[in-house]
Amino acid sequence: MRRGPAALLGLSLLLGSLSVAHADEHAASGEGRISVVGRARSESAPDFAAVEIGVEAKGATPAAALDAASAAVRAVLTLAAEFKVPEADLRTSAVTLQPVTRSIRQPDGSFAEKPDGYRATNSVRVRLSDMARLGDLMRRALDGGANRIDGVGFGLRDPEAAEAAMRGAAMKDARAQAEQLAQAAGVNLGRVVSIQSPATGTAPPMAFAAPAPMRAKRGGTPVPLVAGTIETGAEVSATFAIAP
Repeated sequence: MRRGPAALLGLSLLLGSLSVAHADEHAASGEGRISVVGRARSESAPDFAAVEIGVEAKGATPAAALDAASAAVRAVLTLAAEFKVPEADLRTSAVTLQPVTRSIRQPDGSFAEKPDGYRATNSVRVRLSDMARLGDLMRRALDGGANRIDGVGFGLRDPEAAEAAMRGAAMKDARAQAEQLAQAAGVNLGRVVSIQSPATGTAPPMAFAAPAPMRAKRGGTPVPLVAGTIETGAEVSATFAIAP
């Protein structure tokens, strides 16, 4: 059905009145918004050290290779008990077994791969609360037959608590920023309209870092290690209403 000019004019006036009513409602609820990003950072000493101690062994048969690796790992577990490491802080991280070949020169000058036994690996991840003894643990593990050390690192047993504290501090920083902006603009700060954590486009806080894997060599002294500190941070996006 075709509408005449009068009908179209009436519809336009109705839409215009609805827009004005919506604007009046928005103004009544508090005109304007202040949006800020609060940030907080802290550094704390780690409360545990972790290291992956492994054994790589070779044997003529699969059983011989695996038995050799297992015997050395049992020595590592016995050593961990001597260092009073609880079972909850011990975890097998990898067990592998694979055939090994070697290149043999043929009479015609070419090379061919021939079977050369088997290689087995067994690795255990150890978490140690007494970080000052980690170097000694690694040294004695090597003396007991271990020949691989990987993933040395330091961390917090309860990183969530540290992150929660930083989120609270970040929210306080957001409110402080909003209050400062409101004061500078000569307006009153109202209620919190929205909170987003982490802030859009930011990465989650990191609470654990480990150096690159290393291969240990036999020597006579404990491995020197420095724990350093762990940085924990948080960001919070917050929007506040401007009070009337």
